[in-house]
Amino acid sequence: MRKLISLGVGLLMAATSTITTAAEYPSRPITFMTMTQPGAQIDRLTRGLGQRMSKIMGQPINVKNVTGSHGTVMATELSKARPDGYNIGVTSLTAYTYAPHHAKLVYKPEDFDYLTLVALNSSGFISKSDKPWNTLKEAFAWHKKNNKAMVAMFHGADDRDAIIRIAKKEGVKLSLIPSKGGPSVIKAVTGGHADVGYVGAILYKHVEAGSIKLIAAALGDRLPPIPSVPTLREQGYDEQVEMIVALVAPKGLDAKAKAKLLAAADKLAKDKETQEFITGNLLMRPVKWGETHADNTAKELYKTFGDQAKMK
Repeated sequence: MRKLISLGVGLLMAATSTITTAAEYPSRPITFMTMTQPGAQIDRLTRGLGQRMSKIMGQPINVKNVTGSHGTVMATELSKARPDGYNIGVTSLTAYTYAPHHAKLVYKPEDFDYLTLVALNSSGFISKSDKPWNTLKEAFAWHKKNNKAMVAMFHGADDRDAIIRIAKKEGVKLSLIPSKGGPSVIKAVTGGHADVGYVGAILYKHVEAGSIKLIAAALGDRLPPIPSVPTLREQGYDEQVEMIVALVAPKGLDAKAKAKLLAAADKLAKDKETQEFITGNLLMRPVKWGETHADNTAKELYKTFGDQAKMK
């Protein structure tokens, strides 16, 4: 009889504990996982969002840098995390929409909840400032004329594949180097280890300092701070590379945790200081926030990239 009473009390305490934990979310620090190394633009965005959301949530938000393959390493770890709201990814959507069509991964796009988009990272191809070319088109022409392979540093599968297609069109051999984020690309380019590199909005301060130059805007239009540099399409390449950054969680996120996270994200979306931090400080582009838009965007991009992959 005593054993039955003891067992009943134990089960009741366990059930009560589970209910209390869910109701009190967050009851301990939250981890924001980011796909880049410290100092990269998406890392800075992650830390800035973490600080601001921490004040709303009432718990510390720690940042964990999980680098590799432009977000797929981080996405793999995130897919294995418990959907309790304590592990959230701040990441480019390409790891969930583009990479699955071009690499064997342990996760699928539907293994995640897409909470909200937060920014579009300005991006482009860069070279060291003293290189004898000012556009990507000119860089390829120089390498072809001098019969040299171009050394290119890439962020992820999307920009890597774009530069491969361009090199093939131009008839220039490529030597590719993977990166761990913007700082590693800047270091390789300024150090003479890479002829060109693909990088996000971190490029602006280095262009201003004179150590590098932008040779192609990777988005659909020119980058406002450097409007003189043409886009990839303006240089004759049918290419566009975008780093859309989103908050992503493991699929099946606890309902109460999701509600609090979405409410916090909604506050940040309406907060002028937060938006100024993203667009004014980080020089990223504004996007539409919200779960529905994020989920639809992820699905649309996955379909678009899937159709492109089938055409190869």
